[in-house]
Amino acid sequence: MSMFCYQCQETARNKGCTIKGVCGKEESTANLQDLLIYVLQGLSLYAEKATKPLDRKYGLFVTQALFATITNANFDDVRMNKLIRQALVLRGELKSKAPALSGNIHDSAVWSSNDTGEFVNKAKEVGIVSYSANEDIRSLKALLLYGIKGASAYTEHAAVLGHYDDAIYDFIFKALAAITKDLSADELTGLVLATGGISVTAMALLDKANTSAYGSPEITKVNIGVRNNPGILISGHDLKDMEELLKATEGTGVDVYTHSEMLPCNYYPAFKKYKHLVGNYGSAWWKQSEEFEAFNGPILMTTNCITPVRDSYKDRIFTTGMAGYPGVKHIADRKEGGKKDFSEVIAIAKKSKPPKELEKGEIVGGFAHNQVLALADKVVAAVKSGAIKKFVVMAGCDGRQAGRGYFTDVAKSLPSNTVILTAGCAKYRYNKLQLGDIGGIPRVLDAGQCNDSYSLAVVALKLKEVFGLKDINDLPISFDIGWYEQKAVCVLLALLYLGVKGIRLGPTLPAFLSPNVAKILVEKFGITPTGDVKNDVAAIMA
Repeated sequence: MSMFCYQCQETARNKGCTIKGVCGKEESTANLQDLLIYVLQGLSLYAEKATKPLDRKYGLFVTQALFATITNANFDDVRMNKLIRQALVLRGELKSKAPALSGNIHDSAVWSSNDTGEFVNKAKEVGIVSYSANEDIRSLKALLLYGIKGASAYTEHAAVLGHYDDAIYDFIFKALAAITKDLSADELTGLVLATGGISVTAMALLDKANTSAYGSPEITKVNIGVRNNPGILISGHDLKDMEELLKATEGTGVDVYTHSEMLPCNYYPAFKKYKHLVGNYGSAWWKQSEEFEAFNGPILMTTNCITPVRDSYKDRIFTTGMAGYPGVKHIADRKEGGKKDFSEVIAIAKKSKPPKELEKGEIVGGFAHNQVLALADKVVAAVKSGAIKKFVVMAGCDGRQAGRGYFTDVAKSLPSNTVILTAGCAKYRYNKLQLGDIGGIPRVLDAGQCNDSYSLAVVALKLKEVFGLKDINDLPISFDIGWYEQKAVCVLLALLYLGVKGIRLGPTLPAFLSPNVAKILVEKFGITPTGDVKNDVAAIMA
């Protein structure tokens, strides 16, 4: 194998990508990402032993670096090499602060540089396959790694807004170090479940960061049509980038449109005051090539999910933050106390044609936990009267596989006395269907981005309290989750930590789950793969 990666749902044959990633990731990039994680493991071994408290810069860097390795975040080998060099410097600093670690292979030299300065030695030796010869141990270590990758993404978003939790950084160090150790299946299982707890902490931290800065999301009708002004399309997940772009474009005659996971920006009070925030353009991340071509103006990619960039818009797409793509201009991070420079993006926008209209109308969202809890009396009354028979959580990710039409079909097939709770880009499979409402309560309640799955958990726990139940699983609620990448793994582990059982997961179970590990999840938590729509809907309503 020239590479091996099975961290996302679309991995080849649901086994692993061994030549090139289905996502478009090249062999060189996959190997450099493996090497970066290897160095982060060595850094974490020293962080575990170093005198506390540690400078927060180490935890911040590790979360950023892990974020860069998430599916469809960064395809740029130059950036990967730079991160590896930074990791080596920080590893060296921590080594001087910690006792010697006998036999630490993660302290050895990791490269010999060729003429371009790329790391070429060891990269193919340190990936996930090297974690253990035992399939089950390797599977648990993979689950641990992918869970902390997701938690790292959310922790980094919170840090951008000035919110930190050193306990999260300490756990990530512990998890990365654990991957290098000869631990038992029981020990690793305990760490995996603890990752669910730290995932809840990370999502709560980000929720606090977002709402402190921009207010709590409000029920909002979002325009999905276009105006006749030139525009900038912002995609990804980063709300700080959104704020700075809106401020920079105010009064310029340039409109701003959200795309994919940036849709929920339209729900925040702080952003709604900008009259040039037009609404949302397009749908989920995997349709971006055709939608970016049609937009005509520049695109700002703030985080994942970026797909291979077409030449037709390569000269007007920009990345920033931990996102990256070879040959695409990258907007540098803001300096402390400063802001990012979007002047080049704005200059291109001013010369661009208005966006091509893809659709017309409105979609409704903004049902994060504060807003839903404000409607609690109405919701509870509807449940008690039988007007609402079931809540169905259909959160998570969307993707390209035809099998994801399952989620659209389920939404269409659910009886009119059901309410769908959603967050993440999975919503695009059904948020434009005309499903009506129940006594004024829309049948699709969109909480926001994938990290706002935390809101859905808060709502469920509050309903459990209101109805006087002892177990969240006694609620009239069912979980039908779509997954794609590692943030979804983080969300899944968070739900398991909160005690949720009986989750349907699809369109396939993760390739990194060995048969025995999958069996544990089935037996302990009742996780099952999504199946036939008719039978699944019947089971949901049972």
